[in-house]
Amino acid sequence: MNLQEAVVEPPYVAFAIRPNPGVWEYVRVNSEDLSVEPITSTQYLKFKERVYDEKWLKEWGFEKGWGDTAERVKETMRTLSEILQAPDPVNLEKFFSRIPTIFKVVIFSVHGYFGQADVLGLPDTGGQVVYILDQVKALEEELLLRIKQQGLNYKPQILVVTRLIPDARGTKCHQEFEPIIDTKHSHILRDATIKVLDLMEGKPDLVIGNYTDGNLVASLMARKLGITQATIAHALEKTKYEDSDVKWKELDPKYHFSCQFMADTVAMNSSDFIITSTYQEIAGSKDRPGQYESHAAFTLPGLCRVVSGINVFDPKFNIASPGADQSIYFPYTEKDKRLSQFHPAIEDLLFNKVDNNEHIGYLSDRKKPIIFSMARLDVVKNLSGLVEWYAKSKRLRNLVNLVIVGGFFDPSKSKDREEMAEIKKMHDLIEKYQLKGQFRWISAQTDRYRNGELYRCIADTKGAFVQPALYEAFGLTVIEAMNCGLPTFATNQGGPAEIIVDDVSGFHIDPLNGDESSNKIADFFEKCKVDPSYWSVISASGLQRINECYTWKIYANKLVKNVPIPSDEPPKPVGKQPSLKQQGTRLFLGS
Repeated sequence: MNLQEAVVEPPYVAFAIRPNPGVWEYVRVNSEDLSVEPITSTQYLKFKERVYDEKWLKEWGFEKGWGDTAERVKETMRTLSEILQAPDPVNLEKFFSRIPTIFKVVIFSVHGYFGQADVLGLPDTGGQVVYILDQVKALEEELLLRIKQQGLNYKPQILVVTRLIPDARGTKCHQEFEPIIDTKHSHILRDATIKVLDLMEGKPDLVIGNYTDGNLVASLMARKLGITQATIAHALEKTKYEDSDVKWKELDPKYHFSCQFMADTVAMNSSDFIITSTYQEIAGSKDRPGQYESHAAFTLPGLCRVVSGINVFDPKFNIASPGADQSIYFPYTEKDKRLSQFHPAIEDLLFNKVDNNEHIGYLSDRKKPIIFSMARLDVVKNLSGLVEWYAKSKRLRNLVNLVIVGGFFDPSKSKDREEMAEIKKMHDLIEKYQLKGQFRWISAQTDRYRNGELYRCIADTKGAFVQPALYEAFGLTVIEAMNCGLPTFATNQGGPAEIIVDDVSGFHIDPLNGDESSNKIADFFEKCKVDPSYWSVISASGLQRINECYTWKIYANKLVKNVPIPSDEPPKPVGKQPSLKQQGTRLFLGS
């Protein structure tokens, strides 16, 4: 083999090889991971052209980044020309969304055990870990695509910063640095600012906080380094507990609301932009104030009074709804992708009549469809409420079986008083209404892949998913179920009311009216008995809704597009007069 030529364009080295007369081969080597891939002669010649004629665009006053093809460069320059002649919002957004400004991202998730395996179910550790790992994968893909489309060879870096926990309980939470699975340039860092600067060889372009503690830490880092900050609250606690502000002294020993409410207020005001999953999170509905809206003015008697906490008309608010990992949560109809290795375990989980540590109760009539719910066992998630609706409804009990996944069976295994009370209530309902033979209670499940197949197995029975929460900020299990093609009934209090178009892509239920909700579910199954195709219509409509609005690709695109262009202007006070853009937002929100 005869090496004829090498072209260096970091981090790549391209080689032209002549193994025999008249025979040429070309390969590209990545100097960072030493991976080798064959390339075409066209790709090799592009390498040479960039090296030998690299500065032709600079001679005209243009840096790299206008596009990866002549057509894209032309389109970007045409857009700029139109803006210079007659600026309009559409072209401005189009142009600025193409400017490559985000290459290094830091994401904070401080509480709980943040890891990639064996952490779900540990203290303060649940869906937020799944959310952020999926967010990172989608964000990296979006950044790689945008950077490539603009003709750049830079590689993005994403660091998830969390706590280092010496007593890691069999997880990797004691490791300072850990690559994120299924990504190329993303890692978990269990350290802080100095290490971030060292690993990224400079300041990050964007820092994203998650939850109260992560948002506060992100605010401190953004202020210290002078970088763009985004906050994601996920769920602001203030609206979950009635009069939690004026009763803070009573609730503080358990919930520390005085600290939490002020930390949330500081973070939302210091942030350059706020990412929410739903409109209701910002401004609520006609009947219920939004989570952010509740921070506009409130008092903690004896501590402080907040008279201008947040302006819900501020354009810093951006709605970007997350999705579910579609390699795990995919339609039940995709038979070739089904995880059949889990079927024996799921069969046992659903239908084995012997009680054990994983399931109690049994289903005597396996031909009935299954209504299914999966959540934490607490008052707000209202799983015991769903069991009570079912228990009291003769129609439902004749039509379907009920399967619940959540919590423990033994109250002594829980350390949470609220969960203990819910466990006792579940046992009382089983005995009072004689639910054995129609009801299966499965303990909390942490294997996402098996859970995905469990949704699909429920769909095989022509069942449905029910999310009965008293309030749900977003509703990730709703997204998961609809992704799997499972018709879904979800609370009308919070995010699911936006995810589902009632009677089209699923159904809204009132968690405060059990009779109405159980009748609505029964109506659906009676209609499916008369017209079996109706089940498939709702299933397909739910999938369509997800693919149009609730995927990680859509989320990542919105997030990157909405990052504000950095400026040297000092931050404005919260109580300033509304700008024209804020007035437009006010009109959109219906004020």
